[in-house]
Amino acid sequence: MTSQQKVVFPSEDVSLTGNLFLPDGDAPAPGIVVAGTWTSVKELMADRYAERLADRGYAALSFDFTGFGESGGEPRDVESPELKIRDVRHALTFLAGHPAVDGARLGALGVCAAAMYMSAAAADDPRVRSLALVAPWLHDAKLCAENYGGDEGVAAKIADAEKARARYRETGEVEYVPMVSGSDPRAALPMEVDFYLNPDRGGIAAWPNRFAVMAWEGWLTFDSISLAPRVTAPTVLVHSEDAAIPDGARRFHDALAGPGDFVWTDGIQFDFYDREPQVTFAADTAAAHFNATL
Repeated sequence: MTSQQKVVFPSEDVSLTGNLFLPDGDAPAPGIVVAGTWTSVKELMADRYAERLADRGYAALSFDFTGFGESGGEPRDVESPELKIRDVRHALTFLAGHPAVDGARLGALGVCAAAMYMSAAAADDPRVRSLALVAPWLHDAKLCAENYGGDEGVAAKIADAEKARARYRETGEVEYVPMVSGSDPRAALPMEVDFYLNPDRGGIAAWPNRFAVMAWEGWLTFDSISLAPRVTAPTVLVHSEDAAIPDGARRFHDALAGPGDFVWTDGIQFDFYDREPQVTFAADTAAAHFNATL
């Protein structure tokens, strides 16, 4: 049986809280950092994948990013690519120093938006020796325009973000809109999404379903496609044509500097968060990739 430990580790001046899933056995295991969708907490999908990896022989760490869930940091629930990439690097440092982990064999698994952050870490940190991206959301300016109302829609969201950030600097108040809503057009995802709204799936108390308006600028100006030519670690992508922006994943894969595999399967984006057979298929594919490359 695998075991689970609550852990705390530093990221600069912030204490991050995570769950470390360990496989059976006494020998140090390869370590994998795991993270999930934008605004998510570890309980939404990262824990699920980390536990599956531990079942398959890996020491897997899921954690809450700065300002999210059980981790420290202010302001709360602000999607920041810069901070999340920093946190991933510190998670790698924690894993590398843990006695149950073989610090010379570290990998990363990102689900949806975390594919961007894990790829950024892999591009700059040689400790990431293997990378797995599940239903990856990988965007650049072109794809953001296609998904957020064209150049005008993107510009409007960035303008809103600038105003919200100025308000935060002046008053300390964070302007939030719903992360997911089928009735509020201001929501980051203005649609009915069962995964996020169903309390039996992702609509849990630990996740507040809110998006900080000031986060739009960092999100919309982050170019993850440009990272690929700097990613030399062996990479596998698991995706579906019916999931989110497969064109971004294709372009990223085609531009990788190192070896890359692309495994296509069926399912919509949210199936890869908690549904079968998608989760088991993705976990098996990632574990096989790590076994071959770590």
